[in-house]
Amino acid sequence: MTTHTPSLVVEKIAAHCSALAQSVAIEVVAQTGSTNADLLARLPTFSSPLVLVAETQTAGRGRAGRSWLSAPGSSLTFSLAWPFSQSPQALLGLPLAVGVALADALGSLDVTVRLKWPNDILKDGKKLAGVLIETANHSNQTWAVIGVGLNLLMPEELEQQIGRPVADATWLAQMDRNQLLAILINHLVVCLQQFSNSGFSAFVPSWNAFHAYAGQHVSILDQGQITQQGVALGVDASGCLLLQDQRGVVCSIMAGDVSLRPI
Repeated sequence: MTTHTPSLVVEKIAAHCSALAQSVAIEVVAQTGSTNADLLARLPTFSSPLVLVAETQTAGRGRAGRSWLSAPGSSLTFSLAWPFSQSPQALLGLPLAVGVALADALGSLDVTVRLKWPNDILKDGKKLAGVLIETANHSNQTWAVIGVGLNLLMPEELEQQIGRPVADATWLAQMDRNQLLAILINHLVVCLQQFSNSGFSAFVPSWNAFHAYAGQHVSILDQGQITQQGVALGVDASGCLLLQDQRGVVCSIMAGDVSLRPI
């Protein structure tokens, strides 16, 4: 039986973490089904934030029950458990705030990205990373488990399996993944503390600056069915997407998937 030696090492990740991020515990596993599922199952044992990163996820999850597919070494997949004093309803804009943090982190590494509402990070119009946030109550706090999947390399056979165009970031793939993860954690910790203090409103200008589809005609889909169409304006202080329909009426969209609508 061969032993898997992870290229991710707790001590090396921690060495690159900021003073603020030193309060976050870090665990590395060679393989698991889903880092989000693992942390959700362990929440009753937590008293402080924790990051769980897996070399390989075999049952990674995306939004709306979708699977997150990855090949060993081709992506960075991790989850961060973080406590909030707010109610789950007050965390509606959290996926968007996390998107801003990840976009800022990637921008600091010369990878230009845009944000697709509500939780995708795009590079060259294709999905580079996704965010899945799940919440649970524990010890009179709302714990958010923030799952992040970032494509580093995209083997052709995996892209065929996914069935839609996806982006990768070969420059990031050449980095020390311990340093890369630490940079992402550093930005996330700043983001989560700011969100705890002021909610999503502080992130609105940044999110709108990263908005991939600003001013473009889009369709809103729910389970594959078009529910609304219009021009995507941006997001409001609660994280809803503002959509202007053909009558000029601006609607607030709380949930759904966005797709470009050719005109």
